[in-house]
Amino acid sequence: MLQNGLIAVAAALTLAACATTTPTPVATGPVAPPVLPGASPTPASANPVPTLQALAFGTLAGWTEEDHLAALDAFRAGCGVAREPDMARVCRLARTDGPRDELGARLFLEANFRPQAVGDQGLLTAYFAPKYEARLSRSDEFSAPVRGLPADLVMLDLGAFEPSLAGKKVSGRVRAGKFEPYPDRKAIEASPADKPLAWMRPEELFFLQIQGSGVLVTPDGRRQRAAFAGGNGKPFVGIATAMRDRGLLTDNNTSGDAIRTWLADNRGPRADEIMQLNPRYIFFKLSDDDGQEAVGSAGIPLPAGRAIAVDPSRHAMGGLYWLDAAAPKLAGAFPAYRRLAVALDVGGAIKGEVRADLYTGSGPTAGIEAGRVRHDLRMYRLVPIPKS
Repeated sequence: MLQNGLIAVAAALTLAACATTTPTPVATGPVAPPVLPGASPTPASANPVPTLQALAFGTLAGWTEEDHLAALDAFRAGCGVAREPDMARVCRLARTDGPRDELGARLFLEANFRPQAVGDQGLLTAYFAPKYEARLSRSDEFSAPVRGLPADLVMLDLGAFEPSLAGKKVSGRVRAGKFEPYPDRKAIEASPADKPLAWMRPEELFFLQIQGSGVLVTPDGRRQRAAFAGGNGKPFVGIATAMRDRGLLTDNNTSGDAIRTWLADNRGPRADEIMQLNPRYIFFKLSDDDGQEAVGSAGIPLPAGRAIAVDPSRHAMGGLYWLDAAAPKLAGAFPAYRRLAVALDVGGAIKGEVRADLYTGSGPTAGIEAGRVRHDLRMYRLVPIPKS
């Protein structure tokens, strides 16, 4: 959702997984200024789907109420990663001669793009860049080690053996001369930690692993960025459905905040059993936090409220999309998210054509919002008009 994104919080926990000004989504109103910085794990390669029949901008619900200047600024910040020639041309135009006022921004977008519907109904979730307390030594409360990349973890690029699998990687280890899958979460947590980078509350480490990156703060005030270093190669399995089915949470209260609260209240074997339903395990590397916005898999800072993680097999990095997301599934959610966003990240559970993970920013407020996003989604790709 951030070497490639991962907390697509509620949805991340339910399905998937993808961080300060909070974006203010509205059903048909303007998008307020954003929230601030998340991250994701896997470089992006994109094969955009074929273009469809162009639509008029007036057919996009909420288009006239959009903050077009904020949208164009986000496009300017992220479009440099676009590889398609016409998109790169419009990017250069936006950066050199693009307008700096609201009306001019709207006219620029309408003059240089045409919206095209992408697939049918899909799903919007959200993720953020968390900030968590950490300790340098273990205690009863801070009992979960933040593990660095193990020496025996091998990332095997299958493209070296079969060209059609270029970019596909598997994680494992070599034992007795044989390459085997790497252990799952339960087995890793049962093994001693070799030189842990820090210690965290177990449920917060779990969320950090879903998110893929975040900032750790120690009692002396030192801030370090925990970035994705690698994973055990297991698939992500959301725990929200299992918690609901077991009667631990109600159907409309499986937000990230509700899940985290239950895990904290039941810290120990009971919470461990639930978290171990997700076999995926993430390893980290630490660096001093520079205070800058988090960087997505496209390699540039993520504009809060305007960046999305997408499936790189369906969408190109730097692509511009109109999101029309409504009918929230979780209590306390904003009614709708209608806005332009740039594809700048990927996430392990963000799969499919009409699937997006919205980056809401960093810190607790962004986290609460992200944890409540699970909306029906209609997606529209803004395709640059070819130069005549």
